[in-house]
Amino acid sequence: MSMLKDAQLNVTGVYQSEPMQTEMTVGIELKGDMGMTFNIPMVMTKEKLYVKVPNIPFLPIPENIVNKFIEFDLKKLAEQEGTEFNPDAMDAAKTQKLSNEIMDAVLGEYDQQKFFKNLDTKDAKLPEGVDAKQVVQFSVNNDNVKEAVTVLVTKALPKVMDIVSKEEYRDMLQLSQADIDKAKEDLKITEADQAEMAKDLDKLKNVLTINTFNIDFALDKNDFPVYQKMVADMLIKPEDTKDEVKLAFTGSNTYTKINEKPAFKINIPTGDDVITMEEFEKMMNSSYGGY
Repeated sequence: MSMLKDAQLNVTGVYQSEPMQTEMTVGIELKGDMGMTFNIPMVMTKEKLYVKVPNIPFLPIPENIVNKFIEFDLKKLAEQEGTEFNPDAMDAAKTQKLSNEIMDAVLGEYDQQKFFKNLDTKDAKLPEGVDAKQVVQFSVNNDNVKEAVTVLVTKALPKVMDIVSKEEYRDMLQLSQADIDKAKEDLKITEADQAEMAKDLDKLKNVLTINTFNIDFALDKNDFPVYQKMVADMLIKPEDTKDEVKLAFTGSNTYTKINEKPAFKINIPTGDDVITMEEFEKMMNSSYGGY
């Protein structure tokens, strides 16, 4: 776990809807004695995923494999798993639309006065290039965490299930109406259940200390969330033990050049730059003498 302390994960990408093409680079930076940094470029089309093999010091990957792109045939993989290939599941636009609907539904259940405040755009520490007309912060602290969890379970999650039950999302997530109906039924709680949950949440203050839990939303002139940032700093002390867990992380995402012509840098790999998963496994086995 020490390798994950102060670790950074950065993802930059470009998306195009027609024809569907996404490329991204996942950057991982590990700190400490085993500190290292490596990047993993990826390209996705409607039916294929290409992942570039990185050069990772502690993984003895043969030189003739490093920087090759492993090709995954998504349609073939679905057939091998006995499932129906669903290109909508890879549609970044639909995924973003679903994410926005869920976020709006969940946050819409919370009291504006208790959980939200407007931030001055000058004080919000927005990244360079983010032009926001409004920044709103959602915050949970030790005083309102009981209400936050109660609202999530009793109000927000049922709304999420209503959204997921829409045909366009149900098909995308490959869920049946029976699955959703069962989940809705499981979310129903009686007055006795609520009373028991309230007792458990009262004990939460003895276990959980929230130093910070904020989510900032920056909206542009078209009310599109061009920037989101989550900051969390919490201390968990399980009962009947001297152990404690400190959880602290910062995450953010930024959307730029919306509706502009995408500028791809990696592009769809071809020819000798591409190997299949079967070829990758064969080359790895050969390098280790067949083991």
